[in-house]
Amino acid sequence: MSKLYFPIVLVIATLSVVGTVSFAAAQTAGARAGADEYQWKLPKGFPKPRVPADNPMTPAKVYLGTFLFYDQRMSGNGTESCATCHRQALAFTDGKAQAVGSTGQLHPRGAMSLVNVAYSAALTWSNPNEHSLEHQALTPMFGDHPVELGLTGKGEAFLDVLRSDSLYRILFPAAFPGDPDPFTIQNVTKAIASFERTIISASSPYDRYHYEGDDKAISDSAKRGEVLFFSEPLSCFRCHGGFNFSDATDFEGRRGREIQFHNTGLYNIAGAISYPAPNLGIYEYTSKQEDIGKFKVPTLRNIALSAPYMHDGSAKTLDAVLDHYSAGGRTIVGSPNAGEGFHNPNKDPLIRGFKLSAQERADLIAFLESLTDDEVIHDQSFANPWGRW
Repeated sequence: MSKLYFPIVLVIATLSVVGTVSFAAAQTAGARAGADEYQWKLPKGFPKPRVPADNPMTPAKVYLGTFLFYDQRMSGNGTESCATCHRQALAFTDGKAQAVGSTGQLHPRGAMSLVNVAYSAALTWSNPNEHSLEHQALTPMFGDHPVELGLTGKGEAFLDVLRSDSLYRILFPAAFPGDPDPFTIQNVTKAIASFERTIISASSPYDRYHYEGDDKAISDSAKRGEVLFFSEPLSCFRCHGGFNFSDATDFEGRRGREIQFHNTGLYNIAGAISYPAPNLGIYEYTSKQEDIGKFKVPTLRNIALSAPYMHDGSAKTLDAVLDHYSAGGRTIVGSPNAGEGFHNPNKDPLIRGFKLSAQERADLIAFLESLTDDEVIHDQSFANPWGRW
């Protein structure tokens, strides 16, 4: 178990020693733990994540958020949790083209990875206005289109469940000391957001090669692939650049340009709307014709674990992704979505196409695979805590 949670573990342990420490004393100790400042242990080259002033990080809040993240009582039918669509073994994705809600309803898009979500400047595929993890958590909890966790109309009943749980009766007051009623939906989302911000990945072979000087951490093929990745005419790095391999990145003290969203020529169906509904990109929010088909650029960290790819999971493999980009846009025939993505009027000018030999393709995939961080998918501080406390 992570050292970050040591104060809270002590609080819980005191309750198991019958007759030695009162419940009130344990709550007092928990309150002190809740006030502790969270100590970021950031790898070289990683800036401090931006944290909202009204939800400062504390170990107690992170620990509470871990339990809530994995708690199936979070769903209306008691079968799903945040972790259902964000599985640690898959870099906190779910391996599905489209996420499935607690009612069996398909989400129109795939579940995005939560790895390094603390650095995400926009938190969904296509909502340019969603910047807050605390606020975004309300969508799967209470959203109706589609139903994900399905808590609409059941929020107070869910809070009653939390209040009745002996563990939560310790963890909530510890995480929110001084709050006369810490059992609120706002505090639930604050705790979950705090946990999610700790899921930082920077221990891939690529990182060991670049930041630790381990020349043998990646293969010669991956090294050649890196050169291709940062070369013309591929220009992969122009959208997937920086320490997080995404241009939709934010952090404390960041200055610079607006968040970019891109149309990559994935579709070009006939008519005024070139992308199939309901996945129209940020056009859904801006209503600007030029924004049709523009989506957020996800991080490439752990990309080998997060198939299928694209916002709708329509590219099943990394090979299929390279097919799309090397063609400068996808051509679809014989379906309602038929069209030549290369000619989509909103396509990013960087998507021009390129040629790859079989060896170059293998090298580029080897580079992408070198971004897989085994530590983040096995770190027990990110794992389901319910069987351990």
